[in-house]
Amino acid sequence: MASETGGSGPVRLELETLQESTVLRLKGGWRLSDGIASPDDLFESGKLRSQSQTLKVDASAMTAWDSALVCFLVDLKKRCTESGIALDLSALPEGARRLVDMALAVPERQGAKRTGSQAGFLESVGKQTLDALQGAGEMLEFLGQSLIALSKAATGKARFRAADVLQIFQECGPQALPIVTLISFLVGVILGFVGLVQLEQFGADIYVANLVAVAMVRELGGMMTGIIMAGRTGAAFAAQLGTMNVNEEIAAFRTIGIDPVDFLVLPRMLALIVAVPLLTIYANVVGMLGGSVVTAALSDVSLLQYYGQTASSVDLVDWASGLFKATIYGIIIAIAGCLRGIQCKMSAAAVGNAATSAVVTSIVMIIVAEALITVVYQVLGI
Repeated sequence: MASETGGSGPVRLELETLQESTVLRLKGGWRLSDGIASPDDLFESGKLRSQSQTLKVDASAMTAWDSALVCFLVDLKKRCTESGIALDLSALPEGARRLVDMALAVPERQGAKRTGSQAGFLESVGKQTLDALQGAGEMLEFLGQSLIALSKAATGKARFRAADVLQIFQECGPQALPIVTLISFLVGVILGFVGLVQLEQFGADIYVANLVAVAMVRELGGMMTGIIMAGRTGAAFAAQLGTMNVNEEIAAFRTIGIDPVDFLVLPRMLALIVAVPLLTIYANVVGMLGGSVVTAALSDVSLLQYYGQTASSVDLVDWASGLFKATIYGIIIAIAGCLRGIQCKMSAAAVGNAATSAVVTSIVMIIVAEALITVVYQVLGI
């Protein structure tokens, strides 16, 4: 008894049941361009049952073949094994038989196949929460190591080169002046314009100077400088240390007994502790200059009047509070950039991911620190 199955393409299967075995004849061209056949129809239709002792594959009528044939035979072998049917592939072409043997000789790795199931909502939230807690713990641990390194530097016990601090300060300080100038001036112009539009309704144009000065000195000057440095310097720190980690240079430091936190992190932290407050002072002045330009251009307030009002609106406490925030921002940028660089995986793509993560971490922590310190200032009446 013979029966034939197949789709619209040239691939055809003919099943013939004999006394002691069942013959499966493969006909047509078994190529990928014609699609990959599946043995499921043979089993689901009941044409093959576990009572069959042997299934012999006959490929004498096959006109052409490629890996499509191998895929079909591998699936057929698995289905026959599950159904207790012996599969005879001796009549196949030698090349096809070898490929099937090779495919069946290597066991399938557990977890190699992608499963369609997705983690549930609670599972996803739980994993993200655990990852966040783990990341926070690593950040706190690294912060502790960095503060210990700072205390060692204060007592002269830290092992680092002063030349590295000066070089890093040059890169993240004077070389950052152009971008800090542009951003700070534009922020001052925006503050001045927005304040002028509102205050001129009450004839209080002169108080635009107070608005711009207080906003820049206490809040925006340091925060905008910190965000600029996070994108410019924090990413550079992460990329530098990430590349060193990929090249196993950090492991080499540990091997010869040099603490990477002392030798690599500490110079960058010291440079930013000095550079960010200085850049903040410069940003404050440039921002107030931008506010004065737009106010003088769009109102009757002269530059001399604007300067006098600015000088009377802020005092040393305002400057000190803003510079304290800027110092904290410098520490945050250095720690975030160096931590992501040291945590970098051993690949080129991981270096880019480390730089991106450093920028995101720095900016988020800067905003959080800004909010917390502002609340503390409010409570203390500063």
